[in-house]
Amino acid sequence: MAVYLDCNATTPLEPAVLTLVNRFMERDYGNAASPIHDFGEFARMAVEHARGQIAELAAARREEIIFTSGATEADNLALLGLARHGLASGQRHIISTAIEHKAVLEPLAELERLGFEVELLPVDESGRLDPQRLADALRPDTLLVSAMQVNNETGVSQPIAELSAILKNHQAFWHVDAAQGFGKEIKPLTNQRIDLLSISGHKIYGPKGIGALIARKRDGVFPPLTPLMFGGGQEQGLRPGTLPVPLIAGLGEAAKLAQRDHASRADRCRAFRQRLLKALEPLAPVLNGDQQWVLPHTVNLSLPGIPSDRAITALKGLVAVSSTSACTSHTRTPSHVLTAMGLGEQRIETSIRLSWCHLTPEPDWEAILTTLHGLRDQ
Repeated sequence: MAVYLDCNATTPLEPAVLTLVNRFMERDYGNAASPIHDFGEFARMAVEHARGQIAELAAARREEIIFTSGATEADNLALLGLARHGLASGQRHIISTAIEHKAVLEPLAELERLGFEVELLPVDESGRLDPQRLADALRPDTLLVSAMQVNNETGVSQPIAELSAILKNHQAFWHVDAAQGFGKEIKPLTNQRIDLLSISGHKIYGPKGIGALIARKRDGVFPPLTPLMFGGGQEQGLRPGTLPVPLIAGLGEAAKLAQRDHASRADRCRAFRQRLLKALEPLAPVLNGDQQWVLPHTVNLSLPGIPSDRAITALKGLVAVSSTSACTSHTRTPSHVLTAMGLGEQRIETSIRLSWCHLTPEPDWEAILTTLHGLRDQ
């Protein structure tokens, strides 16, 4: 069976998370909105317990955790949810970056259609945003800044602390898509200047179909979000619908384990990365992105002379890898992230992304090297 090296697309479930999810699926299946009996009360308590676990990891308050179906919905709620406030206040300038996930770029495109001015800041070959670009772009009418924590394709972490310093005395709301770094790079996300934070369960060894928008109060007031859906009034009136208690409990457990184990997980991922790069050294790979800022569970590299689609197909029986974000890998268009970094066509066409975790078994590196050598010799 192939070894899974696409953890940036989704991660395996932690065994303890799976056990807890199954418990709430099979036995404790009450509705958290029906605390009129023990089943409902226990479900409500489980939701609030998970809310507290997530809040602790992000240094947030319990009431600031808004459960969603994942980071994509959280991104949409954060961005489109500010539209009414922006139109009413006359603040119609929005700043983001050219390397954001499509879950951010597409809502921004919708905001443009609504009359907002969206400015996408470029990055250089490092894959990292120069904070000075944000300082230069800020205007009195800037409503929102949206800049991701860790890029999903390159693994490059962005300068959260520096961006925070620039935004310290500006009233713009700051949204961070933290799907790729939540629970892995912890300290940056505890920054209290971040107003809106999107997370996803299936990127931190939790279940798919659950995530959260962390909406921090500023001076005791929530960001002025308008809900995208209506009916039920759950989650501060921002996200209606019956709460998926098993998934929420699983996300909470995953957050708890990330808080406890993130350092040891990073050590294992760092050791795996060293073995990976050593094994592929004979192919002279070119690493994409400034490696001093890349998290230990990701590498994006180009293999000269080996088109990525051929490499991915040839390696299927050995390892599962990808070339771009999972959400766009079905398309034939080049990576918008590597393009934004200014990489040449050949380097982009030969790039692959390998991502792993503390649960990843060791692949057959010799067989992988032989397979890739064979492609280059053709």
